[in-house]
Amino acid sequence: MVDIIRPKKRFSTKRLLMFGGILGILLLIFGSYYFTSGKTRLNVDLERITISEVKKGTFQENIPENGTVLPIYSIYLDATEGGRVENKYVEDGTFMKKGQPIMELSNVDEKLNLVNQENTVYSTLATLQLGRTNAQQNTVTKLQTQADVENSYIEAKRVYELDKRLYDQKVIGLQEFKAAENAYKYNLERKRLIAEILKQDSISTAIADKQNQQTLASAQNALAIMREKVGDLIIRAPEDGQLTSLSAEKGQNVNKGDRLGQIDILTSFKVRVGVDEHYISRIFTGQTATWPTGDSTYKLKITKVYTQVKPDGRFDVDMVFVGEVPPGIRRGQTLQILVALSDEKQAIMVPQGGFFQQTGGNWIFKVSEDGKTAFRVDMQLGNKNTDYYEVLQGLKPGDKVVTSSYENYGNYQELVLKK
Repeated sequence: MVDIIRPKKRFSTKRLLMFGGILGILLLIFGSYYFTSGKTRLNVDLERITISEVKKGTFQENIPENGTVLPIYSIYLDATEGGRVENKYVEDGTFMKKGQPIMELSNVDEKLNLVNQENTVYSTLATLQLGRTNAQQNTVTKLQTQADVENSYIEAKRVYELDKRLYDQKVIGLQEFKAAENAYKYNLERKRLIAEILKQDSISTAIADKQNQQTLASAQNALAIMREKVGDLIIRAPEDGQLTSLSAEKGQNVNKGDRLGQIDILTSFKVRVGVDEHYISRIFTGQTATWPTGDSTYKLKITKVYTQVKPDGRFDVDMVFVGEVPPGIRRGQTLQILVALSDEKQAIMVPQGGFFQQTGGNWIFKVSEDGKTAFRVDMQLGNKNTDYYEVLQGLKPGDKVVTSSYENYGNYQELVLKK
């Protein structure tokens, strides 16, 4: 029997299976590489995305912050004297006129002090009047003495001049002449002394009168202060305004310095705005802000910055309206204020949208000219406001971009836009 040598098969079933497995692995690797690192596409419904146009226009960086409307200023009502609330004339929320009584306190000690001070003034007045009367009587006595001295002087002078002539004529002797001369000199000295006494009396009277007037003025000033203190027991509105935060009740005892309420001046308003501490170095007095409402936009200006940061990480600023105050605005109303952080300038802008959360502003899907696809482009953003991001590079005016959320787009490189 002759053996027939059969040619050996080039590809056995085993080899075919092995080659098929290797090919499958290669295809899997290639597919994985293609779909992970290649230009992958995703079909997107146009109705489910937002396409916005990049434009150039006026840009101003701003931040939205909530503010509370407050009176332009408030006057606190503190008890200048302690006491018990005797009467309460009005209730919290009442619109007051200047000088209108709010409540009355009772303080027996202060009223007793007033009576004692009044008695002191009356006693001082009586003492001063008595002193003035005595001084006048003393002056009258001195004037009478002066009249007597003047009369004696005139008589002594007449006798002296007569005796001098007689002595010169040898009619009288030296002894008689010397007596007349001595009497004349004595009365002349008395006249000089009484004139000096009256002069000093006048000066002393003027000094005493001035001191008495000062004493009386001091006593009257003390009385005025006591009357004012007793008058302060009636708490009155210091200005026209609305009474708020009135806490005292009839029969309640209040101490000196206790806060009883406040008068809110409603001739104008200010807005107290809380700002994130991140911006504390960029906020200053004179800075502007706006409040858009309806068809109107009202301008505000920062008048005070409270640099102390509160536990919630915010600090307060006070703003006032520039020009017209919005009609119908009310105390306690909340307004969303746009605080300007820069001057207006011309810039390329892209509308804000959900894309920023996934891209961080580093790239965006830009729509092709035919509008059928959108592809990734790198970009760089600058500042922002409530509506737009400032584009520094990567986009130009007229470009159309997808600004809605990219949450479902993963690592896709291109979007196929389907209607």
